[in-house]
Amino acid sequence: MRRMLSATDVAAASAAWMWAPDDAEVVEGDGFTLVRLPEHFAWDLSVLAFTPTGSGPLGAAVDAVIERARAFEVPVLDWEVGLGAPAGLAGELTARGGQVKLTLEVLARDLGQEIPVLPPPTADLTVRWATDFETARDGSAVAVVGFGGELPPDEQIEAAAAKYAAAVPAGGGGMLVAYVDGAPVGFGGLSLVDGVARLSGGVVVPAERGRGIYRALVESRLSYAVAHGARMALVKGNVVTSAPILRKAGFTSFGQEPIYAVPLS
Repeated sequence: MRRMLSATDVAAASAAWMWAPDDAEVVEGDGFTLVRLPEHFAWDLSVLAFTPTGSGPLGAAVDAVIERARAFEVPVLDWEVGLGAPAGLAGELTARGGQVKLTLEVLARDLGQEIPVLPPPTADLTVRWATDFETARDGSAVAVVGFGGELPPDEQIEAAAAKYAAAVPAGGGGMLVAYVDGAPVGFGGLSLVDGVARLSGGVVVPAERGRGIYRALVESRLSYAVAHGARMALVKGNVVTSAPILRKAGFTSFGQEPIYAVPLS
C-alpha cells in the first residue's frame, strides 16, 4: 500500500528547498547561510538556512546572523521562518524590529494520486519551455512585472536558456512560459530533485489574471513531473494569490512560512 504524504515528509522537503541563482553571493557562517542576490532582483539579502549549533540561547545565534549581515551594508535582511525553524525564532525577529513582509503557504500533493482535471483557460493559450533565448527572455520579463526587479543581462538569460535546454529533456524541469496571441502573459518554474517536483515563481501579468492561465501552468508542470517520476509536488505559494488556486488543484496546506524584513541599521 502506498504511504500518503505526511507533515514530516513535507517539512523535510520544504527545508531542503534552498535556492540561489548561479550568480548570487553565498556566505556560510556557523549554523547559517546568507545569500546576496544580484542587483536585477527585487530582493537583496536573505537567510538561506538557519540551523544554530550548540546549546546557547537562540537570541545569540540570531544576533550573530544579523551582525554578519550588516557587513553587506544593505538596510534589510529577509528571513523566512520555515516549518522546521527553531521554536521562538519569530519572536526573536520581532524583538529586533522584524516585520512580516510576505507569508508563504507550504502546499504539497501526492503525485501517486490522480491529478484533478482543472477548468480549461478561457484564453487561447499556448505554453512552451524556455529552452531558447527569446522564450527565456519573455519569461524573465513576466517575472519583472509580477515580482519587480529588472531584466537580467542578456548573457545570463542565454546561460539560463542553455541550462533549461539540457534539463527539460533530461527530466530536471525548467521554466514554462504562457502566451496569449503571441504575447507572454505568465510563467512558472519547475525543478525535480529527489522525487520532489518544486513548483516556483508562478505569476500571470495583471491584465490577464482570472482567465485560468495560472491553473494551466500548474497543470502542465504537474503532468511533466508525473511523466518524469516525481512522487510529490511542493509549492510555497502566496497565501492571498496562488494558495487558493493550488488547493483547488488538489494541493494540501501543511502550514505557513512568514518572511520577516529585519532592519540592519
